[in-house]
Amino acid sequence: MLELGQTGADAAQGDLTKDATEATFMADVIEASQETPVIVDFWATWCGPCKTLGPMLEDAVRAAKGKVKMVKVDVDAEQRLAGALAQQGLPLQSIPTVVGFHQGRPVDMFQGAVPQSQITEFIQRLAALAGDDGLGEAIEAAEAMLAEGAVVDAMQTFAAILGEEPENAAAYGGLARSQIAGGELDQAEAFLSGAPEAIAAAPEVEAARAQLALARQAADAGPLGDLSAAVEGDPDDHQARFDYAQALHAAGQVEEAVDQLLDLFRRDREWNDGAAKAQLFTIFEALKPEDPVALNGRRKLSSMIFA
Repeated sequence: MLELGQTGADAAQGDLTKDATEATFMADVIEASQETPVIVDFWATWCGPCKTLGPMLEDAVRAAKGKVKMVKVDVDAEQRLAGALAQQGLPLQSIPTVVGFHQGRPVDMFQGAVPQSQITEFIQRLAALAGDDGLGEAIEAAEAMLAEGAVVDAMQTFAAILGEEPENAAAYGGLARSQIAGGELDQAEAFLSGAPEAIAAAPEVEAARAQLALARQAADAGPLGDLSAAVEGDPDDHQARFDYAQALHAAGQVEEAVDQLLDLFRRDREWNDGAAKAQLFTIFEALKPEDPVALNGRRKLSSMIFA
């Protein structure tokens, strides 16, 4: 199994968040962000949304295990500092305002109380600027193992990545897909059901859910020959065409399955509460976004929808 190196997880948690003043802002933010991205939370004691957002930010920063740091600035207590930063272009008229600094300059920001998922995405973008301690390479290696059929090795590698970064969506989805590839469908379903809230709706996790749904369908897929004959015998037998598409996908003929579903959608887009469209979306979600089957299929479906 691939060995992973030490990461920012070893950073002292108490050093990850602090209050900054006009006197310390240069050291705590500008200079510190040369090495580690720094999130600055501009807040005030009278600001209700600030009281909600602050703890959420702190939790997310701690979960990042040293890949980012956080500084809090009370704009009332530090009016001269807030004024100077506003003159330099930071929009501090509304709070809470959260700004990400990297290498001494602001690189990303948001305002207002936002969902935890958006906070996590914000922090992940900043952390990526400083590198990922080799986790990206580890994910690529695990994906290669999975593609080559080394399912157990892929599982172990994805699991090791999650040990370093429990909310890594790519690794979480990868481990679930490995379980699916190994035929452990119930285990994959339970694992996906327990996805951390911050990544539960991430594309990588949704893709694994789509693959699980397709794997469940494959277990019940009928014989290709019989279903093909049924469709040829009665092209308007929509159920037979839908079942044929499922069987094609179960046999690894993904593009052919998409073609059958597109034909079904063209014939009757409302059949069975739009089952053809829903099945197409499930297939597209299970594929990588750049997959030509997904790209071409989405384009053809869109042209039918908006024709």
